Amino acid sequence: MKRFTAENADPGIIIEELLYGGGAVTISGLFSPEDIAEARAIVMAHSENESEKVTHFQGAAAEEGKINLQRRVWNLLAKGEVFSRMAAHPVLMDILRKFLGSEFIMGSIAANRILPGGPGQEPHVDYPYWDFHKPETHPVGFNGSFPMNAQVSVILDSFTAESGATAYAPGSQKQLRYPTADDRFYDRCERMTGEPGDVALFYGVTWHCAMPNNSDHDRSAILIQYLPKWVKPMEDMPAALPQSFIDAASPDMRQLLGLNYPYPEVLDAARAGNTEGRT
Repeated sequence: MKRFTAENADPGIIIEELLYGGGAVTISGLFSPEDIAEARAIVMAHSENESEKVTHFQGAAAEEGKINLQRRVWNLLAKGEVFSRMAAHPVLMDILRKFLGSEFIMGSIAANRILPGGPGQEPHVDYPYWDFHKPETHPVGFNGSFPMNAQVSVILDSFTAESGATAYAPGSQKQLRYPTADDRFYDRCERMTGEPGDVALFYGVTWHCAMPNNSDHDRSAILIQYLPKWVKPMEDMPAALPQSFIDAASPDMRQLLGLNYPYPEVLDAARAGNTEGRT
């Protein structure tokens, strides 16, 4: 897995790796220990109880009665300003504008906390590809040759093989296909290891999954999903945020929330004129 720092995170090299190389990279030095401590404290405070929240790719955990060992915290933008800084970090914005288009949006920002003993996830691909186990529900010819997703994991606890660092199959992003047992994912996978403050950036069609946490500490991360401007986001973040947040949002945050893209629109009520034109 290729590793970069905030100083040498060249967008062209990283995009080449996401599309044609292993499908994932790590970047260190984006977030201070203070940022990580603040984010982690908020995540812990909002995930101490065992009330069920929406989670994903946890069929085996549910069958084993261990679903409570993976805890999600949603709507993070409303829970601390640190998450806005993470989502709109200039280094990430520069890479993603070149990868997903200059007006890309954010589809979700949440925390994933896997407690000691948590069994991890099933190998999968991410939204909007995540139900490609039903290929008949997608357009004919649909493929991964151009990206409609980028995933960022901001690591809050040490990601090691023992703690369940995300596993991924290098090169699997080159074909859009859901992993099956015949692919022997666990025999070929590598790990997205890192320390608190590191970022794993990967193309969401790369087969991946959280692995079992066999350590004595939590394995937590902030998961941020980015999409082209015209892909329907997974979370309706503007609806979950107070109007005061929307009113005070920076230009980058307004872009990430999809507020600059007007569609779908009631065109019968739209301002008259040439809605879309070259001049």
